[in-house]
Amino acid sequence: MSNHNHGCCKHHNDGIFGERTELIFAILSGVFLLTGFLLDTFAELAFVYVLIPYVISYGFGGYYTLKEAIEEVSHGRFQIDFLMLVAAIGAAFLDKWAEGALLLFLFSLGHSLEHLAMDKARKSIESLTKLSPKKALRKEGEDYVEVSIQELKVGDIIRIKPNSTVSADGVILSGKASINQAPITGESIPVDKEPVKDPDREYASDQEIPEKSRVYAGTINGDNSIEIKVVKESQDSTLNRLITMVQEAQDKKSPTQLLADNFEKFYVPAVLILIVLLNFAFLVIDETWGESFYRSMAALVAASPCALAISTPSAVLSGIARAARGGVLVKGGKPLEDLGTLRALAFDKTGTLTEGKPKLTDLVLLNGQSNDEFLRTVIALESSSNHPLAKAVVRDGKERMKVENGIPEVKNSEAIQGRGIKGEVDGELVKIGNLELYDHSGGVPSEVKQKVESLEKQGKTVMLVQNKDEFSGILGLMDTPRDAARSTLANLKKIGIQKMIMLTGDNQIVADAVASQIGITQAYGSLLPEEKVERIKRLKKEESKIAMIGDGVNDAPAMANSTVGIAMGAAGSDVALETADIALMADKLEILPFAIALSRKAQQIVRQNLWISLGVVALLLPATIFGWANIGIAVVFHEGSTIVVVLNALRLLGFKDRYSNS
Repeated sequence: MSNHNHGCCKHHNDGIFGERTELIFAILSGVFLLTGFLLDTFAELAFVYVLIPYVISYGFGGYYTLKEAIEEVSHGRFQIDFLMLVAAIGAAFLDKWAEGALLLFLFSLGHSLEHLAMDKARKSIESLTKLSPKKALRKEGEDYVEVSIQELKVGDIIRIKPNSTVSADGVILSGKASINQAPITGESIPVDKEPVKDPDREYASDQEIPEKSRVYAGTINGDNSIEIKVVKESQDSTLNRLITMVQEAQDKKSPTQLLADNFEKFYVPAVLILIVLLNFAFLVIDETWGESFYRSMAALVAASPCALAISTPSAVLSGIARAARGGVLVKGGKPLEDLGTLRALAFDKTGTLTEGKPKLTDLVLLNGQSNDEFLRTVIALESSSNHPLAKAVVRDGKERMKVENGIPEVKNSEAIQGRGIKGEVDGELVKIGNLELYDHSGGVPSEVKQKVESLEKQGKTVMLVQNKDEFSGILGLMDTPRDAARSTLANLKKIGIQKMIMLTGDNQIVADAVASQIGITQAYGSLLPEEKVERIKRLKKEESKIAMIGDGVNDAPAMANSTVGIAMGAAGSDVALETADIALMADKLEILPFAIALSRKAQQIVRQNLWISLGVVALLLPATIFGWANIGIAVVFHEGSTIVVVLNALRLLGFKDRYSNS
């Protein structure tokens, strides 16, 4: 734990036996302790010969403890390692060499096991860095040359071989591929990708790159070879920023962590004062100074808050590592802790609860034309427009046609701003647009108008089609809810989220229509970004804590004002990664219940750990003060509680999610 100064949790990589040196030293300390004990008990030797193995045991057991203590004291801090050394030296001073050696042996063994366990959690996070390939095949003329990924520049063209790791963020220029994005987004199923239509286009922002053609460094290519154009240098790649953020996240302390740190600041000096006072117990009760000193050393061991020091960081680290594996980036202990306490969530609508693109949902024929005839005319005229609604009509209309028998030519097509489009199809004038389009040409019959208005009440964008002078049909379009929205919200309800609110810039009718389809508690429509912020502030007052879930760009201010900002599909958006406290790397709403359930589990484990660590101190301290427990017993319980706390925290790495496949 880079941010902890507790001797308990410092990490040692160096040493003559590599990263296991600390463990080997601890075991050697135990071997010499046992040798000394056996000689002392069974051999009729002078004590000086028995002393030699004990002193060697002290050396191995105390090496790292002393190193740590010197470092701490030089910074003016008196912490656990220092307390332990004092106790071991005190025991030797009283000729209780066996107990002193036992203390150092168990203390060093406990630490080394704890460091190995913490390494497991850290390695789980560092496995992200292994995803990044070191080399790339860059196109130079007609050849491909192997270069280091640091040499890649934006605009370079590189080749990704089948079943190999993608070496840079980029867009596909040629080759179709099925790419496993799990390392970045946590998606369990490979995603089909295709080349961009316009290979020479420069993209002003990430948002403009079509998701179907976008690839990320660290993801794994399928069976086809592809060529990609680099859009980000290696240090800016999504993977690299993900790694940096996870590493920073380890350093951000949670409220419980800060509380524990503050507690220790006062606790350690208080313990030292108590120990000094216990030395004078012989003045009050009938015992020798040696007995008082021994009692104070046993109390010193009992009172050392080692398990407390490690209890929260170990749980936070394991929680962050498990979340990263499930495609959720949690930026530190605070969001991890806050997420678990939430009872209210606010969602942005477009792109978060809905697909973010309009779909053709209704097709009403008015004059006996066949479905295909009507759609041929509509698709012909709408193909001449670049409007997003026109594109949706063409795309979905083609899917609804039974037989695609050639789309007719269009002449004199003209867009009418804010109302629709007109043009000649097969020599006949065709108009498509809203009711206002027909205000100047005799209006709309009342029964047709009623049909249009009833669709509008459902929150749909409605277009009326006129062939020559006859109304031939009505088209209804809507940004439809995501497939997973309804089930995800139901799962959130199951895990105790009571209030789910939707905030959108769309009008209230659209907001209500979407809300009723997916089970949102309240919907607020027609909101500008600053009004979203106001609404979040108000909800925060009512609920005390609220999370805002959005897709990053226009939701950034609202996210910043919520207790926890959660970004969807953050792998594709820099803004989302920067502003959110928690980022769902895949564009998938269904990971949200997993993230909340994991953070609740993490909180539960932190609480258990605090009870274990404080409970052991509360039992042992009186026991040693009143002479019911000696140094040996104190040491066993003290170290035992530390190991229990770490192993308890590591359970988070195996957290299973009931609500999604993570």
